[in-house]
Amino acid sequence: MPANPATLAEVVRDVAQRYGSKSAIIFQDNAISYAALDAAIERAANGLAARGIGHGDRVGIMLPNLPQFVIAYYAIQRIGGVVVPINVLYKADEIAYVLNDSEAMALFVYEGFYPNAAEALPNVPSMTHVFFVGTGDAPDGATPWTTLTDGTAPAHTPVDISPDDLATICYTSGTTGRSKGAMLSHRNFLANCEQCDRLPRCTAQPDDRALVVLPLFHIYGMNVCMTAMLRVGATMVLIPRFEATSVLEQMQEHRCTALYGAPPMFVAWVNHPDLASFDLSSVRFAFSGAAALPVQVLETFHGKTGVEIVEGYGLTEAAPVSHSNGAGLISKPGTIGPAIPGVEARIVDDDDNDVTPGMEGEILLRGENIFSGYWRMPEATAEALRGGWFHTGDIATVDADGYYTIVDRKKDMINAGGLKIWPREVEEVLYRHPAVQEAAVVAMADAYAGERPMAFVALKSGQSATADDLIAYCREHLATFKAPRHIEFRPELPKLPTGKILRRVLRDDARALSTVAATGETN
Repeated sequence: MPANPATLAEVVRDVAQRYGSKSAIIFQDNAISYAALDAAIERAANGLAARGIGHGDRVGIMLPNLPQFVIAYYAIQRIGGVVVPINVLYKADEIAYVLNDSEAMALFVYEGFYPNAAEALPNVPSMTHVFFVGTGDAPDGATPWTTLTDGTAPAHTPVDISPDDLATICYTSGTTGRSKGAMLSHRNFLANCEQCDRLPRCTAQPDDRALVVLPLFHIYGMNVCMTAMLRVGATMVLIPRFEATSVLEQMQEHRCTALYGAPPMFVAWVNHPDLASFDLSSVRFAFSGAAALPVQVLETFHGKTGVEIVEGYGLTEAAPVSHSNGAGLISKPGTIGPAIPGVEARIVDDDDNDVTPGMEGEILLRGENIFSGYWRMPEATAEALRGGWFHTGDIATVDADGYYTIVDRKKDMINAGGLKIWPREVEEVLYRHPAVQEAAVVAMADAYAGERPMAFVALKSGQSATADDLIAYCREHLATFKAPRHIEFRPELPKLPTGKILRRVLRDDARALSTVAATGETN
């Protein structure tokens, strides 16, 4: 039976008391028991408290998938601090923005990312402590991880932590404009774990071995993988970065039972020449989130491995899961499934009136997992939570069985002379073309219609197709006005570490190409 800790501070401690010798983490084939993990968290918490870091203080974590991430995360929670996870791909300006906006007083940073952090830190006046994780010597002014956790600090004074205390400020990906800090409490995170416990077909179990290659600094890896698994006493097979073959080897070697992935991982695997030769028979469920998974990819993966992918949906502000095919009796490819138990969902028009089944509208959410608002952004908070419902900005339909289908982001809709074009519909067609590995569709300025669809495409290795080929293919399967007017080929598409395609970057590229076309400029 899963434990029901009231706060994140209790998660590992509770399991260590019951399953102390059991492996909590397997990292580079080395196992760390729950007892050892709990002791390491306590040493880190003592080290933080001894340096004056405590209740309500914000602490940044800029680490890859290492055991130190897990230890730092729960140590901060034990002293009542607030975790501020930072995307490891951020440059100095982005790091400085997050640290300044959150007024973080400490930062855990990995040696490989330290140069960018070092450039940012002089511009962060609130920063008092930097903890360096790595094998090299710590730079001047930074405290080595080994020093922080050497066990010499006195035991910290127990902290009274409420389930409604702020646990984490997760900054949105910044795909449009300024990143916003979503404020999530201990209750939000653990409520979502409990909600997911009630999914009939993909509930975390104590005997699970979960493949965790999704970045832990992202809400998906942080709660759906890390906290959900450690909370029930399962084992995480922790991998720092995705590489298609080595991750398959790790899954096979450790007989993983749970696979948490994102679309680019599955795209890479279905195009792997030896996928069918790997023994994945131990995997009882595979979960895909973070972005829409093309149906063609889902079906091909199932055909080659026998593993069914359970697609779901969530957002940072929902901690993160709100919908899952695992909440239904069956999976319906192309849908995100019903709302999970404990989450209420509606589809509304622009005036927040409920629409009839089958009609498009914006998804609204309500539940204990929903965030309290954006850090120090009262206007954005009021807009997002108006009427007591979180407005997701995602457009969807719902069928008679309660299964939701995402149409697209509200802001991504292309308006071609008054005709709506949803990028995902065009992308699904492009993914069915045998030469296409990745595709993303954005709006391109058009003198006649205002906007037209444009596609960015990465082709499969060894395959070829021209822009005319792909445009003609789309016109065979879509109304002519929905077919891309221009195809731009790229070796690969820009992505966040979770695999979500950076449409902001592609929209900027499309805008630049439109300007060149309009002015006749050349390089």
